[in-house]
Amino acid sequence: MKTREKSYGDKNTVGKTIERLRKERNISQKDFIARLQVAGLDINPTSYSKLERQLRIATDKEIYIIAKVLNVQMEKLFEDL
Repeated sequence: MKTREKSYGDKNTVGKTIERLRKERNISQKDFIARLQVAGLDINPTSYSKLERQLRIATDKEIYIIAKVLNVQMEKLFEDL
């Protein structure tokens, strides 16, 4: 997987952790987005990329479904604070 070229924003606190957990599981963004969509989260690649880069706010529904798809407790997404 390629490394991040752009810096992170400050719109959410979970983006870095989500990215790290996704990469630890060797899941591409494209595959992860597909899994999120199957789980009921209608999200497009641009919106998801902005979430990981912390350039937009993450909704409670997004956090819930992302944690579910990553098979972690929601609190785990906040551990890099």
